[in-house]
Amino acid sequence: MIDFFKGLLWFRRGPWEMIASILIALGVFMLMQPYAMSLYTYSFIVTLVGTVMFIIVSHFPE
Repeated sequence: MIDFFKGLLWFRRGPWEMIASILIALGVFMLMQPYAMSLYTYSFIVTLVGTVMFIIVSHFPE
């Protein structure tokens, strides 16, 4: 757990890719759920942020 936070502080690829992947999955979940219109409204933005973040993070060092 401490390595995860150190990786965030030192801009290592692993922890940041995990956060970006979670954002993408969260955005897809928000898009598919039938209950809350506000979640559906922000689903595209969350998915887009996760995707752009993943593209940027893929250039971070191992």
